[in-house]
Amino acid sequence: MEIFLSTNVRRSTKFFLYLISIGIIAGIGSIIFQFFCDAGMHYLLDMLAGYRPGGPKGEISIFHHTSVPFKRWMLLILPTLGGIVSGFIVYTFAPEAEGHGTDAAIEAYHKKGGLIRPQVPIVKTIASAITLTSGGSGGREGPIAQIGAGFGSYLATKLKLSPNERRIMMAAGIGAGVGSIFRAPLAGALFAAEVLYKDPEFEPDVLIPAGISSIVAYCIFSMVFGFGSLFDSPPYFFKNPLELAPYVLLALILSGMSFVYVKTFYATHDLFKELNLPNWLKPGLGGFLTGIIGFFLPETLSFGYGVLQKALFNNLSLYMLIAIAFGKILTTSFSIASGGSGGVYGPSIVIGGCIGGAVGILFNHLMPEIIVSPQAMVILGMAGFFSAVSNAPISTIIFVSEMTNSYELLLPSFLVSLLCYNFSKSWTIYREQVKNRTASPAHAGEFFFDILKSYYVRDIKNLIRTVDTVPENMSFAEFKKFFANTNQQYFPVVNKYGELVGIFSNTDFRSILFTEGIEHLIIVKDIATTDIITTNFKEDLHTVMKKFTQKNLDSLPVVDTKNPRQLLGMLRRREVIAFYNQKVEEITKSSIKE
Repeated sequence: MEIFLSTNVRRSTKFFLYLISIGIIAGIGSIIFQFFCDAGMHYLLDMLAGYRPGGPKGEISIFHHTSVPFKRWMLLILPTLGGIVSGFIVYTFAPEAEGHGTDAAIEAYHKKGGLIRPQVPIVKTIASAITLTSGGSGGREGPIAQIGAGFGSYLATKLKLSPNERRIMMAAGIGAGVGSIFRAPLAGALFAAEVLYKDPEFEPDVLIPAGISSIVAYCIFSMVFGFGSLFDSPPYFFKNPLELAPYVLLALILSGMSFVYVKTFYATHDLFKELNLPNWLKPGLGGFLTGIIGFFLPETLSFGYGVLQKALFNNLSLYMLIAIAFGKILTTSFSIASGGSGGVYGPSIVIGGCIGGAVGILFNHLMPEIIVSPQAMVILGMAGFFSAVSNAPISTIIFVSEMTNSYELLLPSFLVSLLCYNFSKSWTIYREQVKNRTASPAHAGEFFFDILKSYYVRDIKNLIRTVDTVPENMSFAEFKKFFANTNQQYFPVVNKYGELVGIFSNTDFRSILFTEGIEHLIIVKDIATTDIITTNFKEDLHTVMKKFTQKNLDSLPVVDTKNPRQLLGMLRRREVIAFYNQKVEEITKSSIKE
């Protein structure tokens, strides 16, 4: 017992150190990626185009703004060039780094045993920084999710850990990367465990490891770029239950817009896939289309967090908020769905915040005594919209609360996010999500085990076959006549009281079947084994299958639960497997049904 405990402690300590290592590397990766983005914004958009988009209050640039005058025409060129360079890097060195990296990480978790090629995080970092800082519309969570996930996968592979442990470490890397760069460690851990599924379900094996790595990564990142929330927001309070009615309407509007966003994004994705162009050129075309919109509406380019910061203090007009929301849907689709590299979380909260801000302004005009602070709906819009497009409502609520330090709005955020999730179950921006754990290839073995554990012999009593028994004193000569007229393979042996005392199969008497002179000397009791393996109505099918496989049996006697000598019939292995396959098919169809 002491040896067992010490072995477990050593394993837990090692795994804990692995998670800390993932957190440290993810934190450093976030610092490097943040620096690349800051430098890119300075040397590309600022120095070449004279365009200086604002950022969140909690994010201070290490570069000073230049005095270069604004050259609007450069907004047509920069996203195009950025898309071409990014596309060339991605499709030359790691094609799986294209698009929004979170989906690739989700696919690796479910279908690849958590395996990510080592070059993917490096390629994703460089390509995403180029895409986003040249004007492409996207977010940071996709690149940093792949950076953290890639290191977790690499470490697990080098340590020769199991596929399940590699999946966990990969997911811990997702949580660490996202939690650090958005300064939301709790939400990062929840996001890594929740975003894997369409249903509101968490991956329990991921939650604690992701939490440990996320805390470490957040501390590493914040020591360089500062602690505190990403956005500054006025203190909002929920005091009037009458506000809930406008919030329900807001949820409906956000859900409708999420449908527009997801469908536009993937329609663009599918269109670019069909284009007869080299793959590395497609992000350049997407960048050019992005630049056209950015020429008229620069606020839709790059990250867009400055827009949210203004909206939180009600510094944008109704028409500007609506224009940015629709423009951001298009620029994100052109930038990322064309094959460019970047995340979709950042654009989603900008779009949702703008929609929320616009709805807030309208309700403030219609019912100023109820909606006193229209900018509070910016926060609800951020949470609700991403809940709708990601099917991850719980982590999103915490994300937005940590990013804006607006915990007073948890209740209305909870309502709006849950409603948005419920209204938008049929679509998601993450195509690699599976419905739930039972539909995940990563849990196929556990899923099958659970099916067998969930049913008992009594549930398949209609499959139990009545068989002929043979009396223990029957001579082998008599049995040969009986055997010639039956297709039974197993022969239960009973005593004069009809009680089960033994059993044998048609292979047990093969050696004496054609031996002459002894068939009248041998009785079936001599052939039968008295060490009988039986089952009963209270036994689960997992245990039954173990009994089948332990002795390589094809059939088991089913006996009365209270009287193990009373034979009820025989249960064949093929019948159990057929029942099992039927249940697997039923549950699988149910789990993938939209």
